[in-house]
Amino acid sequence: MSFVSMLAPVSADMARVDALIRERLATDVELVRDVAHYIVAAGGKRLRPALLLLACGAAGYKGPPGPALQLAAVVEFIHTATLLHDDVVDESPMRRGRSTANAAFGNAAAVLVGDFLYSRAFQMMVEVDDMHVMQVLAEATNTIAAGEVLQLMGSHDPDVDEARYLEVIRRKTAKLFEAAARLGAVLSRKDSLEESLASYGRHVGTAFQLIDDVLDYSGEAAEIGKSLGDDLAEGKPTLPLIHAMRSGSPEQAAVVRKAISEGGRDDFQKVFDVINACGALDYARAAARREADIATRAITGLPESEFKRSLLELASFSVTRTS
Repeated sequence: MSFVSMLAPVSADMARVDALIRERLATDVELVRDVAHYIVAAGGKRLRPALLLLACGAAGYKGPPGPALQLAAVVEFIHTATLLHDDVVDESPMRRGRSTANAAFGNAAAVLVGDFLYSRAFQMMVEVDDMHVMQVLAEATNTIAAGEVLQLMGSHDPDVDEARYLEVIRRKTAKLFEAAARLGAVLSRKDSLEESLASYGRHVGTAFQLIDDVLDYSGEAAEIGKSLGDDLAEGKPTLPLIHAMRSGSPEQAAVVRKAISEGGRDDFQKVFDVINACGALDYARAAARREADIATRAITGLPESEFKRSLLELASFSVTRTS
């Protein structure tokens, strides 16, 4: 099943979310408008807002469409803000196959427009006028920021272990997936489904990040929208590298440790050879499959529906995707 067909149950609502996103980017400050439209127009899968809408459907949401659409846009604004800040921190020149906003407009503009998107997200969140919703999103946003700092602390550190690596993922990436899925139950007033959907989102988000880390050593640059080895160049100790250091020979571990410590692409081929020799990509894929399986089990109790089927397909897609 393709990604587009997987999201078919919410395709009409996603078109409305896209229109709302463009509408709420309106501002009289030209540079804010230019940078925001640049990053939003870059597209991407819009996975997090789609997840929120699918979770609403799976939980049996019967309310007016406005709050769900509004919060789907909020989730995308929060995600986009993190991307803007991420690219500045990582000094990334490319995302989704074209220049990052910081490369096109400068670091200062990218950071400040990220702040604009965060604050616009919180304006829209308040408009929904639901304290539980605000609690979920405020906690998620704070957790993501802490995760960013935790990742920064581990940059160029070859002693980061698997537990700490997974902790960064849970905070930095999986938390917004978790919040988006949880909001489906919150909006539907289905307290009994909240933890199930939150667990689903958390584990699907973790699987997505694990596969992102695999693709950094095995994907096609044209498909993944960035150059192979970007994570290595930034000194990020991801799971393939952690496994290679743990399971390889002392000589192999030394190659990977040096590459993480120094960053850059000079040792990419050597590291790539070590990763393949140690079966590190298969190890990371297996970890992603375990996360997807946990996500699938988390929603087995939900009533059968096209929305639940899409959530199950999304869990499978999180592991098999190539971009």
